[in-house]
Amino acid sequence: MTFHAEAIRPLFPSLNHDGRRPIFLDNPAGTQVPRAVMDAVTQYYLTMNANSGGAFATSHHNDEMVQRTREGMADFLNALSASEIIIGPNMTTLCFSLSRAIAPLLSAGDEIVLTRMDHDANIAPWLQIAAERGLTAKWVDIKSDDCTLDMDTLEEALSERTKIVATVHASNAVGTINPVKQIAGMAHAVGAWHVVDAVQSAPHLPLDVLELGCDFLLCSSYKFYGPHLGIMWGRRDLLDSLPVSKVRPAKDAAPHRWETGTPSFETWNGLLACLNYWEWLGEEFGDADMPRYAGRRLNMKRGLAAVSDYERTLVVALIDGLSAIPGVAIAGITDGDRLEQRVPTVAMVKDGHSPEHIARCLARENVYVWSGDYYALEIMKRIDRPQGMVRIGIGQYNTLDEINKVLNLLDDL
Repeated sequence: MTFHAEAIRPLFPSLNHDGRRPIFLDNPAGTQVPRAVMDAVTQYYLTMNANSGGAFATSHHNDEMVQRTREGMADFLNALSASEIIIGPNMTTLCFSLSRAIAPLLSAGDEIVLTRMDHDANIAPWLQIAAERGLTAKWVDIKSDDCTLDMDTLEEALSERTKIVATVHASNAVGTINPVKQIAGMAHAVGAWHVVDAVQSAPHLPLDVLELGCDFLLCSSYKFYGPHLGIMWGRRDLLDSLPVSKVRPAKDAAPHRWETGTPSFETWNGLLACLNYWEWLGEEFGDADMPRYAGRRLNMKRGLAAVSDYERTLVVALIDGLSAIPGVAIAGITDGDRLEQRVPTVAMVKDGHSPEHIARCLARENVYVWSGDYYALEIMKRIDRPQGMVRIGIGQYNTLDEINKVLNLLDDL
């Protein structure tokens, strides 16, 4: 069965709350969630509200849920083991924890490589330890015409002193998908670790950490229809050996040594429900041939592939429609033959209107988009957009009618 939004929209209560039918195109900032995720959070408080490690029933139920959630995320990312899955409050916090754990291993004069495309969550943690430890930060440029990475500048930035290469998988601003596997190989060739921000690729692409070849990958479940949590995958040997900060009674083995304090277990149960939803999508709509996977992993990957195919039809309509409106400029890949190189996140401006003004005009018509730099500071500087741009981010529950309404409103501005 071919995926289509009308089949899953009834599962998302907020899409039609109190008779209102807003158009959610702010999805890169955070997606809406299915009813099953909401119910799972409530169910946690009813059936397993306890801390971990107790001798009684609710604590046992809690610990079983925690393990199932880790196993689900391992399947979602095709990790080797559930013990490679670290869950925290958000991606930014986890990336700061990672940079702090790596910092003691670095010496003055060592180098870190960053890109002009990344969200600041995968830049600021590395710049901070660079300033504290006398490291050299080198930058990978972008090609301003299509907002793709300039791989020649990556090659030039790498040296025998390079220790960390931090790149984004898919840009949260302009949607570009980067060649992570190639970058990982380049980083490893000089003995560096590769850290990948996959926050914006996780809702749109089947992720496989083994295939990508990176050393760490971070994402956020509230960007792929789950609760507000961050997830980090890492190679088990590194997770077990890096000098993390923790309380003395905490277990020394991964993943526990990375997860400080008592987590919000109720949202973990929501994450488990979200992962079950992705499995259901694959069972219901997935038919892609993926011999690498089996069972739940296959269904999750098929679900993501089906959603990706559907979203591409919408982004084609969006880009074609925007290109036909006088005065509109789009940042990023617009060539119809290259749309597999981007996720359905589109940054645009229109002559005579500030990004904030456009977002406010759309909001008055119950169309929700974002304006500004979305914490992608470097790319906005690089493409000379000091006010930022308007970001239209398509999700799996959006429809062609919604895209056409947005286009009409932008044309009428």
